[in-house]
Amino acid sequence: MKKVFVTGVAGQLGHDLIIELSQNNIASIGSDLPTEYTGLKDHEAILKMPYRSMDITDKAAVEKILLEETPDVVIHCAAWTAVDLAEEPEHQEKVHKINAEGTRNIAEACKKLNCKMIYISTDYVFNGQGETPWEPDCKDYAPLNVYGQSKLDGELAVSSLLEKFFIVRIAWVFGKNGKNFIKTMLQVAKKHDTVRVVNDQIGTPTYTSDLAKLLVEMANSEKYGYYHATNEGGYISWFDFTKEIYKQAGLSTTVLPVTTAEYGISKAARPFNSRLEKSKLSDAGFSRLPTWQDALSRYLKEIEI
Repeated sequence: MKKVFVTGVAGQLGHDLIIELSQNNIASIGSDLPTEYTGLKDHEAILKMPYRSMDITDKAAVEKILLEETPDVVIHCAAWTAVDLAEEPEHQEKVHKINAEGTRNIAEACKKLNCKMIYISTDYVFNGQGETPWEPDCKDYAPLNVYGQSKLDGELAVSSLLEKFFIVRIAWVFGKNGKNFIKTMLQVAKKHDTVRVVNDQIGTPTYTSDLAKLLVEMANSEKYGYYHATNEGGYISWFDFTKEIYKQAGLSTTVLPVTTAEYGISKAARPFNSRLEKSKLSDAGFSRLPTWQDALSRYLKEIEI
């Protein structure tokens, strides 16, 4: 593997992938919609990164750029991720265009290049019910919301067009470059002595710095298929996660558990069961991610808390 093309490079995962690829002496091209890179410029790899502005919903542009760059692997991180906004009638067509049609455009270009594709997906493709962890090869899809359906449509496009693909489902993502739950909770703690957090949605966080290492490992392999990749350390609720965030950050903010129904607010239905079964990773010889507790500790240092 000599060259990797990363979409969504201005997001949390894309940013960390460029750094990880650089540390493995693998050439990379970063891509996103704006004419210039808009993410954190906090690392030499980011500053030196060749950047291509690309609208993934423009099929001709996607084909032109990827055929010019001729990557060995495309890691497709770009997506519409605003889950509640996706429910708004005026946004639904755009969400589908980005997450489903945009992904199809990438997959079709990868097919012409005969290169590998890694598609970043989500536990939201499942119905979020029960307590049994979702298996990577489970086809019992039943998305609860517009975002989940659009990501599933992206998965189906990739799997129907390509043989050399990885579909990697993640959940509860946090990284240095962008907004996430940890940053939000730290901000909330500055203004409130007490916070209410749901305790009936269960899953595991994913630290993009750790995930990037795994994706580079995958890109160097030919063990194609569906995988689940979150940090180890056990399944938790958002309430449990918040308590650990405040504990490690040395904050005395009181955290009160509430049900999703009591919390209210969100327009999109959220999965209660975001447990992802990850043993397929080790079965294939890939490294499992460190514990989320350890990841949180390293992350708080990274963002200088």
